[in-house]
Amino acid sequence: MATNITFHPGSVDGAERSELLRQRGVTIWLTGLSASGKSTIACALEQHLLHLRKFSYRLDGDNVRFGLNKDLGFDEKSRNENIRRIGEVSKLFADACCIAITAFISPYRADRAGARELHEKAGLGFIEVFVDAPLQVAEQRDPKGLYKKARAGEIKEFTGITAPYEAPENPEIHIRTDQCDVPEAVHTIAEYLVQKGFI
Repeated sequence: MATNITFHPGSVDGAERSELLRQRGVTIWLTGLSASGKSTIACALEQHLLHLRKFSYRLDGDNVRFGLNKDLGFDEKSRNENIRRIGEVSKLFADACCIAITAFISPYRADRAGARELHEKAGLGFIEVFVDAPLQVAEQRDPKGLYKKARAGEIKEFTGITAPYEAPENPEIHIRTDQCDVPEAVHTIAEYLVQKGFI
């Protein structure tokens, strides 16, 4: 880490920003297998919140790899760094009183715990949402054909097939996408935000 840098605090403190925007910053961290429904739910949730005039922004796994994380591969070390960077970025959004919605497989519990710790140390909200679809269901959906390629050996280190997925043990919200539709999932998350006073 560089030693010739100085952290400059903001000109507006968190309480004032929250009062002006009428919401609290929080990161909603969607985790689950590929094709579990993370991105679909994240898009619908962002739309829902924006229609409520709530400052929100979605960070999607694929999209971030086109820019911020385009230098990373899919080996374990790169996956760790991918999530570390997203944890830092989502913390910045939450610090700005944004409702940051992340949609990443984020397969390792330790990486998700690291993202949570970043937020908690800064006094910011962090809500882990387990978007849970059985592997068989995710493979049946397979909108990008990734599972088929992984089974054929064309994709190495594919989560759920040749690389591990460590399911959350105590997520704030557990959504079974084989048992509910997208509006129901969005409603569940939005109700939690209201109950916890984020919106």
